[in-house]
Amino acid sequence: MDARSLEESIRKDIENAANDQALEEARIKYLGRRGLVTSLLKNIKDAPPAERPKLGATSNRLKKLAESLIEEKLTVLRAAQPASRFYTPPHDATLPAHDGLTGHRHVLSKVFGEIKDIFVGMGYTLASGPQVELEYYNFQALNFPDEHPSRDEQDTFYITDDMLLRTHTSPVQVRYMEEHKPPLKIIAAGRVFRNESIDPSHAAEFHQVEGLYVDTDVALADLKKDVEIFIQQLFGSKTQVRFRPSFFPFTEPSAEVDMTCFVCRGSGCSVCGKTGWIEIMGSGMVHPNVFRAVGYDPDIYSGFAFGMGVDRVAMIKYGIDDIRLFLGNDLRFLSQF
Repeated sequence: MDARSLEESIRKDIENAANDQALEEARIKYLGRRGLVTSLLKNIKDAPPAERPKLGATSNRLKKLAESLIEEKLTVLRAAQPASRFYTPPHDATLPAHDGLTGHRHVLSKVFGEIKDIFVGMGYTLASGPQVELEYYNFQALNFPDEHPSRDEQDTFYITDDMLLRTHTSPVQVRYMEEHKPPLKIIAAGRVFRNESIDPSHAAEFHQVEGLYVDTDVALADLKKDVEIFIQQLFGSKTQVRFRPSFFPFTEPSAEVDMTCFVCRGSGCSVCGKTGWIEIMGSGMVHPNVFRAVGYDPDIYSGFAFGMGVDRVAMIKYGIDDIRLFLGNDLRFLSQF
Protein backbone atom coordinates (compact mmCIF):
# COMPACT_ATOMS: atom_id res chain seq x y z
CA MET A 1 0.00 0.00 0.00
CA ASP A 2 1.46 3.35 -1.04
CA ALA A 3 1.54 6.36 1.28
CA ARG A 4 -1.48 8.05 -0.33
CA SER A 5 -3.66 4.96 -0.07
CA LEU A 6 -2.52 4.38 3.51
CA GLU A 7 -3.45 7.93 4.46
CA GLU A 8 -6.93 7.56 2.92
CA SER A 9 -7.39 4.28 4.80
CA ILE A 10 -6.38 5.87 8.10
CA ARG A 11 -8.81 8.74 7.66
CA LYS A 12 -11.67 6.45 6.62
CA ASP A 13 -11.28 3.88 9.41
CA ILE A 14 -10.97 6.46 12.17
CA GLU A 15 -13.84 8.56 10.86
CA ASN A 16 -16.13 5.50 10.64
CA ALA A 17 -15.32 4.28 14.18
CA ALA A 18 -18.69 4.35 15.93
CA ASN A 19 -17.53 3.53 19.44
CA ASP A 20 -14.49 3.16 21.69
CA GLN A 21 -13.93 -0.45 20.67
CA ALA A 22 -13.91 0.34 16.94
CA LEU A 23 -11.56 3.25 17.52
CA GLU A 24 -9.19 1.03 19.49
CA GLU A 25 -9.21 -1.51 16.68
CA ALA A 26 -8.25 1.25 14.23
CA ARG A 27 -5.45 2.35 16.51
CA ILE A 28 -4.04 -1.15 16.72
CA LYS A 29 -4.36 -1.56 12.93
CA TYR A 30 -2.16 1.42 12.22
CA LEU A 31 -0.18 2.20 15.41
CA GLY A 32 -0.06 -1.16 17.16
CA ARG A 33 3.13 -3.14 17.55
CA ARG A 34 2.48 -4.76 14.15
CA GLY A 35 0.47 -1.88 12.71
CA LEU A 36 0.84 -0.61 9.17
CA VAL A 37 2.42 2.73 10.15
CA THR A 38 4.62 1.06 12.75
CA SER A 39 5.85 -1.37 10.09
CA LEU A 40 6.78 1.53 7.82
CA LEU A 41 8.88 3.04 10.60
CA LYS A 42 10.60 -0.27 11.29
CA ASN A 43 11.42 -0.80 7.58
CA ILE A 44 13.23 2.51 7.15
CA LYS A 45 16.53 0.87 8.07
CA ASP A 46 16.12 -1.64 5.23
CA ALA A 47 15.42 0.97 2.53
CA PRO A 48 18.17 2.24 0.21
CA PRO A 49 20.10 5.11 1.85
CA ALA A 50 18.87 7.62 -0.70
CA GLU A 51 15.20 6.82 0.04
CA ARG A 52 15.44 6.74 3.84
CA PRO A 53 14.90 10.51 4.46
CA LYS A 54 11.74 10.60 2.33
CA LEU A 55 10.40 7.34 3.79
CA GLY A 56 11.13 8.55 7.34
CA ALA A 57 9.35 11.88 6.77
CA THR A 58 6.32 10.12 5.26
CA SER A 59 6.12 7.53 8.05
CA ASN A 60 6.35 10.13 10.83
CA ARG A 61 3.72 12.29 9.12
CA LEU A 62 1.31 9.37 8.92
CA LYS A 63 1.98 8.45 12.56
CA LYS A 64 1.23 11.99 13.79
CA LEU A 65 -1.84 12.12 11.54
CA ALA A 66 -3.22 8.89 12.98
CA GLU A 67 -2.54 9.99 16.59
CA SER A 68 -4.20 13.36 16.01
CA LEU A 69 -7.29 11.89 14.31
CA ILE A 70 -7.70 9.27 17.05
CA GLU A 71 -7.54 11.94 19.78
CA GLU A 72 -10.10 14.11 17.97
CA LYS A 73 -12.42 11.15 17.39
CA LEU A 74 -12.13 10.09 21.03
CA THR A 75 -13.23 13.59 22.12
CA VAL A 76 -16.25 13.37 19.81
CA LEU A 77 -17.24 9.94 21.14
CA ARG A 78 -16.89 11.07 24.74
CA ALA A 79 -19.07 14.14 24.16
CA ALA A 80 -21.77 12.02 22.59
CA GLN A 81 -21.99 9.58 25.49
CA PRO A 82 -24.08 10.25 28.63
CA ALA A 83 -22.31 11.08 31.90
CA SER A 84 -23.66 7.89 33.46
CA ARG A 85 -21.45 5.98 31.00
CA PHE A 86 -18.38 6.91 33.08
CA TYR A 87 -19.84 6.20 36.53
CA THR A 88 -19.97 2.78 38.09
CA PRO A 89 -21.81 2.70 41.43
CA PRO A 90 -19.49 1.54 44.23
CA HIS A 91 -22.18 -0.78 45.54
CA ASP A 92 -25.66 -2.04 44.86
CA ALA A 93 -27.80 1.04 44.15
CA THR A 94 -30.84 -0.67 45.64
CA LEU A 95 -29.28 -0.80 49.10
CA PRO A 96 -30.26 1.87 51.69
CA ALA A 97 -28.15 5.03 51.57
CA HIS A 98 -25.57 5.72 54.26
CA ASP A 99 -24.14 8.93 55.67
CA GLY A 100 -20.96 10.17 54.01
CA LEU A 101 -17.92 11.63 55.72
CA THR A 102 -18.48 15.13 57.07
CA GLY A 103 -15.99 17.60 58.42
CA HIS A 104 -16.05 18.91 61.97
CA ARG A 105 -14.05 21.10 64.31
CA HIS A 106 -10.60 19.93 65.35
CA VAL A 107 -10.46 18.63 68.91
CA LEU A 108 -8.18 21.54 69.95
CA SER A 109 -10.62 24.06 68.48
CA LYS A 110 -13.43 22.31 70.31
CA VAL A 111 -11.62 22.42 73.65
CA PHE A 112 -10.58 26.05 73.18
CA GLY A 113 -14.19 26.92 72.40
CA GLU A 114 -15.28 25.37 75.70
CA ILE A 115 -12.53 27.22 77.59
CA LYS A 116 -13.41 30.54 75.95
CA ASP A 117 -17.13 30.16 76.64
CA ILE A 118 -16.48 29.52 80.33
CA PHE A 119 -14.24 32.56 80.77
CA VAL A 120 -16.46 34.84 78.69
CA GLY A 121 -19.30 33.82 80.98
CA MET A 122 -17.12 34.94 83.92
CA GLY A 123 -16.62 38.41 82.42
CA TYR A 124 -13.35 37.93 80.51
CA THR A 125 -12.80 39.30 77.01
CA LEU A 126 -10.62 37.77 74.29
CA ALA A 127 -7.30 39.39 73.33
CA SER A 128 -4.73 38.38 70.72
CA GLY A 129 -1.19 39.22 69.65
CA PRO A 130 1.52 38.30 67.10
CA GLN A 131 3.20 34.90 66.99
CA VAL A 132 6.46 36.51 65.86
CA GLU A 133 7.34 38.57 68.90
CA LEU A 134 9.97 40.99 70.14
CA GLU A 135 12.34 39.77 72.83
CA TYR A 136 11.23 42.74 74.94
CA TYR A 137 7.60 41.58 75.16
CA ASN A 138 8.41 37.88 75.42
CA PHE A 139 11.02 38.21 78.20
CA GLN A 140 12.15 41.63 79.39
CA ALA A 141 8.76 43.20 80.11
CA LEU A 142 7.76 39.99 81.90
CA ASN A 143 10.63 40.30 84.39
CA PHE A 144 12.79 37.49 82.96
CA PRO A 145 16.40 38.08 84.08
CA ASP A 146 19.09 38.18 81.37
CA GLU A 147 20.54 34.87 82.53
CA HIS A 148 17.21 33.00 82.53
CA PRO A 149 17.63 29.65 80.70
CA SER A 150 14.49 30.12 78.61
CA ARG A 151 16.27 32.94 76.76
CA ASP A 152 18.82 30.46 75.37
CA GLU A 153 18.63 29.22 71.80
CA GLN A 154 18.29 25.71 73.21
CA ASP A 155 14.81 26.68 74.41
CA THR A 156 13.68 29.47 72.06
CA PHE A 157 13.43 29.86 68.28
CA TYR A 158 15.14 33.16 67.45
CA ILE A 159 14.60 34.89 64.12
CA THR A 160 16.99 37.76 64.83
CA ASP A 161 18.81 38.88 67.98
CA ASP A 162 15.70 40.69 69.25
CA MET A 163 12.90 38.83 67.41
CA LEU A 164 11.62 35.32 68.07
CA LEU A 165 8.70 32.94 67.89
CA ARG A 166 6.80 33.58 71.10
CA THR A 167 7.31 30.96 73.80
CA HIS A 168 4.04 31.75 75.61
CA THR A 169 0.99 33.97 75.19
CA SER A 170 2.00 36.25 78.08
CA PRO A 171 3.30 38.95 75.68
CA VAL A 172 -0.33 39.53 74.72
CA GLN A 173 -0.99 40.60 78.32
CA VAL A 174 1.85 43.14 78.22
CA ARG A 175 0.71 44.60 74.89
CA TYR A 176 -2.88 44.80 76.11
CA MET A 177 -1.91 46.56 79.34
CA GLU A 178 0.15 49.11 77.38
CA GLU A 179 -2.98 50.11 75.45
CA HIS A 180 -5.64 49.83 78.17
CA LYS A 181 -6.08 51.15 81.67
CA PRO A 182 -7.47 49.05 84.54
CA PRO A 183 -9.83 47.52 85.34
CA LEU A 184 -9.32 44.81 82.73
CA LYS A 185 -10.10 41.13 82.55
CA ILE A 186 -8.84 39.24 79.51
CA ILE A 187 -7.88 35.83 78.19
CA ALA A 188 -5.18 35.48 75.53
CA ALA A 189 -5.02 32.35 73.40
CA GLY A 190 -2.86 31.17 70.54
CA ARG A 191 -0.05 29.06 69.17
CA VAL A 192 3.34 29.12 70.89
CA PHE A 193 6.73 27.64 70.05
CA ARG A 194 9.57 26.16 72.09
CA ASN A 195 12.74 24.37 71.06
CA GLU A 196 11.71 21.10 72.67
CA SER A 197 12.66 17.51 71.95
CA ILE A 198 9.45 16.05 70.55
CA ASP A 199 8.00 13.07 72.42
CA PRO A 200 4.53 11.93 73.59
CA SER A 201 4.35 14.72 76.21
CA HIS A 202 6.38 17.51 74.55
CA ALA A 203 6.00 19.40 71.28
CA ALA A 204 7.84 22.28 69.63
CA GLU A 205 4.51 23.81 68.62
CA PHE A 206 1.46 23.85 70.88
CA HIS A 207 -1.34 26.11 72.15
CA GLN A 208 -1.90 28.15 75.29
CA VAL A 209 -4.62 30.13 77.03
CA GLU A 210 -3.66 32.74 79.61
CA GLY A 211 -5.84 34.94 81.78
CA LEU A 212 -5.24 38.33 83.37
CA TYR A 213 -7.30 40.35 85.83
CA VAL A 214 -6.12 43.77 87.01
CA ASP A 215 -7.93 46.21 89.28
CA THR A 216 -7.55 47.78 92.68
CA ASP A 217 -7.56 45.33 95.61
CA VAL A 218 -7.34 42.10 93.56
CA ALA A 219 -6.28 39.32 95.92
CA LEU A 220 -5.04 35.74 95.74
CA ALA A 221 -8.49 34.65 96.88
CA ASP A 222 -9.94 36.10 93.64
CA LEU A 223 -7.50 34.00 91.62
CA LYS A 224 -8.44 30.87 93.57
CA LYS A 225 -12.14 31.52 93.07
CA ASP A 226 -11.92 32.04 89.28
CA VAL A 227 -9.65 29.03 88.77
CA GLU A 228 -11.93 26.75 90.79
CA ILE A 229 -15.00 27.91 88.88
CA PHE A 230 -13.27 27.30 85.55
CA ILE A 231 -11.97 23.82 86.39
CA GLN A 232 -15.25 22.63 87.90
CA GLN A 233 -17.23 23.87 84.89
CA LEU A 234 -14.85 22.14 82.47
CA PHE A 235 -14.26 18.89 84.36
CA GLY A 236 -17.25 18.59 86.65
CA SER A 237 -18.50 20.10 89.90
CA LYS A 238 -16.91 17.36 92.04
CA THR A 239 -13.39 18.12 90.80
CA GLN A 240 -11.15 19.35 93.61
CA VAL A 241 -8.45 21.97 93.14
CA ARG A 242 -5.26 22.68 95.07
CA PHE A 243 -2.50 25.29 94.79
CA ARG A 244 1.19 24.49 95.30
CA PRO A 245 3.90 27.15 95.78
CA SER A 246 6.01 27.64 92.66
CA PHE A 247 8.06 30.27 90.85
CA PHE A 248 7.49 32.29 87.67
CA PRO A 249 9.40 35.49 86.84
CA PHE A 250 6.21 37.44 86.07
CA THR A 251 4.18 36.54 89.19
CA GLU A 252 4.81 36.80 92.93
CA PRO A 253 3.63 34.78 94.76
CA SER A 254 3.33 32.00 92.18
CA ALA A 255 1.50 28.70 92.33
CA GLU A 256 0.99 25.52 90.31
CA VAL A 257 -2.64 24.44 90.14
CA ASP A 258 -3.56 20.76 90.43
CA MET A 259 -6.92 19.03 89.99
CA THR A 260 -8.08 15.61 91.10
CA CYS A 261 -7.14 12.88 88.61
CA PHE A 262 -9.85 12.35 86.00
CA VAL A 263 -9.18 8.59 86.00
CA CYS A 264 -9.05 7.61 89.68
CA ARG A 265 -10.83 10.68 91.12
CA GLY A 266 -8.09 11.17 93.69
CA SER A 267 -7.52 7.62 94.88
CA GLY A 268 -4.21 7.24 93.00
CA CYS A 269 -3.41 5.46 89.74
CA SER A 270 -0.67 5.14 87.10
CA VAL A 271 -1.91 8.20 85.21
CA CYS A 272 -1.40 10.56 88.16
CA GLY A 273 1.66 8.74 89.53
CA LYS A 274 -0.33 7.42 92.51
CA THR A 275 -0.76 10.98 93.85
CA GLY A 276 -4.40 11.48 92.95
CA TRP A 277 -3.57 14.89 91.41
CA ILE A 278 -2.80 16.19 87.89
CA GLU A 279 -1.15 19.54 87.18
CA ILE A 280 -3.41 21.74 85.04
CA MET A 281 -1.95 25.28 85.02
CA GLY A 282 0.44 27.84 86.47
CA SER A 283 -0.76 31.01 88.19
CA GLY A 284 0.12 33.84 90.54
CA MET A 285 -0.19 37.52 91.40
CA VAL A 286 1.26 39.82 88.74
CA HIS A 287 4.80 40.90 89.66
CA PRO A 288 5.19 44.64 90.43
CA ASN A 289 7.97 44.87 87.81
CA VAL A 290 5.52 43.81 85.11
CA PHE A 291 3.17 46.60 86.16
CA ARG A 292 6.03 49.09 86.08
CA ALA A 293 6.98 47.97 82.56
CA VAL A 294 3.51 48.89 81.26
CA GLY A 295 3.15 52.10 83.27
CA TYR A 296 0.86 50.80 86.03
CA ASP A 297 1.48 51.90 89.61
CA PRO A 298 1.88 48.66 91.66
CA ASP A 299 0.97 50.59 94.81
CA ILE A 300 -2.48 51.24 93.33
CA TYR A 301 -3.17 48.23 91.16
CA SER A 302 -2.90 44.50 91.74
CA GLY A 303 -3.84 41.55 89.63
CA PHE A 304 -3.49 37.87 88.95
CA ALA A 305 -2.50 35.83 85.92
CA PHE A 306 -2.80 32.17 84.98
CA GLY A 307 -1.89 30.05 81.99
CA MET A 308 -2.48 26.56 80.68
CA GLY A 309 -1.78 24.47 77.59
CA VAL A 310 -4.88 23.83 75.47
CA ASP A 311 -3.26 20.61 74.24
CA ARG A 312 -2.72 19.45 77.84
CA VAL A 313 -6.30 20.27 78.79
CA ALA A 314 -7.54 18.25 75.81
CA MET A 315 -5.28 15.34 76.78
CA ILE A 316 -6.66 15.36 80.33
CA LYS A 317 -10.26 15.81 79.25
CA TYR A 318 -10.24 13.01 76.68
CA GLY A 319 -7.54 10.70 78.07
CA ILE A 320 -5.13 11.26 75.13
CA ASP A 321 -1.62 9.98 75.85
CA ASP A 322 0.37 11.48 72.93
CA ILE A 323 0.48 15.21 72.17
CA ARG A 324 1.81 14.51 68.66
CA LEU A 325 -1.61 13.19 67.62
CA PHE A 326 -3.07 16.71 67.54
CA LEU A 327 -0.96 17.78 64.55
CA GLY A 328 -0.78 14.36 62.89
CA ASN A 329 -3.91 14.80 60.71
CA ASP A 330 -4.80 11.13 61.20
CA LEU A 331 -8.52 10.83 60.49
CA ARG A 332 -8.76 7.73 62.67
CA PHE A 333 -7.84 9.93 65.63
CA LEU A 334 -9.63 13.15 64.63
CA SER A 335 -12.92 11.45 63.78
CA GLN A 336 -13.33 10.37 67.42
CA PHE A 337 -14.13 13.94 68.39
